[in-house]
Amino acid sequence: MTHSTFGALGLRPGICKTLADRGFEAPFPVQELVIPEAISGRDLLVRSPTGSGKTLAFGLPIVERLAGAPRRPGPRALVLAPTRELAAQIAEELKAPAAAAGLSVACCYGGAALPKQAAKAARSEIVVATPGRLFDLVSRRLVSLAGIGILVLDEADRMLDMGFRPQVEQIVREIPAVRQTMLFSATLHDAVADLAASLTHEPLRLRIGAEPVVTGVVHRFRSVTRGERVETLVQELADEPGVVLVFCRTKRGADRLAERLNREGVEAAAMHGDLTQSAREKALGSVRRGRCRVLVATDIAARGIDLDDVAMVVNYDAPEDGSAYAHRVGRTARAGRTGCALTLVDPAEASDVGRMAASLGLTEEWAATGFPAEGPRVRYASKRRGSVFAGRPAARPAPRSPAVADDAPVRNNRVPRRGRLAA
Repeated sequence: MTHSTFGALGLRPGICKTLADRGFEAPFPVQELVIPEAISGRDLLVRSPTGSGKTLAFGLPIVERLAGAPRRPGPRALVLAPTRELAAQIAEELKAPAAAAGLSVACCYGGAALPKQAAKAARSEIVVATPGRLFDLVSRRLVSLAGIGILVLDEADRMLDMGFRPQVEQIVREIPAVRQTMLFSATLHDAVADLAASLTHEPLRLRIGAEPVVTGVVHRFRSVTRGERVETLVQELADEPGVVLVFCRTKRGADRLAERLNREGVEAAAMHGDLTQSAREKALGSVRRGRCRVLVATDIAARGIDLDDVAMVVNYDAPEDGSAYAHRVGRTARAGRTGCALTLVDPAEASDVGRMAASLGLTEEWAATGFPAEGPRVRYASKRRGSVFAGRPAARPAPRSPAVADDAPVRNNRVPRRGRLAA
């Protein structure tokens, strides 16, 4: 059954009015599937790509459930996110619907005043935080999690990749075992499944979309030696007037590329983990205000960067794996828009990138570079450098449906049972 309104999903009129005022007239597929189940209090394990609308998918049920529960002091819902940018984005998106229900939202992340964050978290019903900062607050006994009845882990795979599992487990030990837990991830590899099994109780597994790579994107691979990458990138940017997000492997590489692009007459800003929060916000603001249209970033920007209308994502340095590719590319073609993803491929990395492309179903796009899918013929293949493909995506088996529900539980785990919100 397809719902046409947020009200039909079980949300109260005040929340629906706030959504309508902000231009959200109809729910996205992930919201249609998740919201009713989340309002029911069931544990969820959701695979959903970036840009699919999952923040409201878990955020609106939090607001609905808390609005209908008895009021008491202290935080009652916790959302963990891997980066400060994603945490800030989630908190900002939840403020309006929360305010409509008389609730407040606090955001806790590193690089900001700790006492101020602790005070705000202590008097807010919803806390959005990075694991490292929240672990610090809990360890110092500045924030109590004893009243948490809803726990959400967003971008769980990224949290694991960044080494946050020990902090997450310590935080969870401070939360009542009787709770609702929702885990969202763009990929559900073994480590994520293991984490889900330890945190959830007979979760409903939901899968949004049939492919890990974002739809609506033209995927291009271009063979370019390292010495030719800057010149090639400048040419590509000249052909694309919109906002462009360029990914580099290292922080210093992002700084150097941004400086080089500015010398070439392309206004660009750099963003990476060594910058202060104010410097990151300044870089984002310069792009949002149109002062520059190119943001050069490390993978920290692959999740949590809220830029409207990113026309093209460029992998200046090839991503580590298919998951990293999907998250980078997910910054474009968001909310039903279209976009382009360009990967500059050094001949020495051709075999690895080719295998990654094949694993994502991009065999036709990769074949257009002239490289074999794998094998030792890299030097010979590099003679065909410069080939560009912008045709249709490779044919794939038709998915069962845009959103598929699977009621099979992950496996038994340590959480005893699912319960109601504490009074």
